[in-house]
Amino acid sequence: MSILAEREDQAVEENLQNDDDYEESFFQDIDSLQNHGINVADIKKLKSSGICTIRGVQMTTRKKLCNIKGISEAKVDKIKEAVAKISSDGFLTGLQVSEKRKQVFKISTGSTEFDNLLAGGIESMAITEVFGEFRTGKTQLSHTLCVTTQMPGNRGYCGGKVIFIDTENTFRPDRLRDIASRYNLDHDAMLDNVLYARAYTSEHQFELMDYVAAKFHEEPGVFKLLIIDSVMALFRVDFCGRGELAERQQKLAQMLSRLQKISEEYNVAVFITNQMTADPGATMRRVVVLHASYTISVLLQVFK
Repeated sequence: MSILAEREDQAVEENLQNDDDYEESFFQDIDSLQNHGINVADIKKLKSSGICTIRGVQMTTRKKLCNIKGISEAKVDKIKEAVAKISSDGFLTGLQVSEKRKQVFKISTGSTEFDNLLAGGIESMAITEVFGEFRTGKTQLSHTLCVTTQMPGNRGYCGGKVIFIDTENTFRPDRLRDIASRYNLDHDAMLDNVLYARAYTSEHQFELMDYVAAKFHEEPGVFKLLIIDSVMALFRVDFCGRGELAERQQKLAQMLSRLQKISEEYNVAVFITNQMTADPGATMRRVVVLHASYTISVLLQVFK
């Protein structure tokens, strides 16, 4: 095995060994609610809906909590009250925020020039969107990131695993093998660190977010990047014409909000692709994406 491959395996092993320390320092497990009168059955119901941390409860509205089967309004009030007792979140000084931001890491794109444009690479606790016309390299960049995420980088970044959600059946393991060869990485070890899911409808895409959150909670600090290629494709299919435009934009906004919360809750980077079209809702789509909590948008364009 090559030196780089050994470094990559060692980085993942270090992540696994430090899971407990990471969990304790970055987020509070929802199981701690048991100490404040919340029964195990209700906690399991929250986890089944992708709410696995105290911050996750804070990020969920009372209305959505009430929509969880078996969780009544009275239980929601009790849960929210318990979370308020546990959580120390509130107003922070600028210095405290600065210290917290030191946990942010950046993943290399594989291109020094591109990394410079992004001020170091794909940033955690944020959504990075690349958009452009057909065949401008969006999916290729997604595949490259599956590999570079696993490699140690600058500022103490030690590498980690990737979740890839495919909405257009564009994921190709053979392309990952070719990219891994460039960095002299072990192909099988690299592929084993990429968790893949195929989304078939916009609803299915949203449901997968619960699984993603559960996986990030199950292996804290191990996963570093979530990729969705592409974020908009299924919404264009499921919502047609101007008559369904408002509903489509609302659902898309909810998806982006969920992604942003996941990135902040588990300190992971979120990378999404988007194809530019002449769709009547294309302009509105850009407005919604650009107004997500913190989104870095990059236009990919081929010049002839």
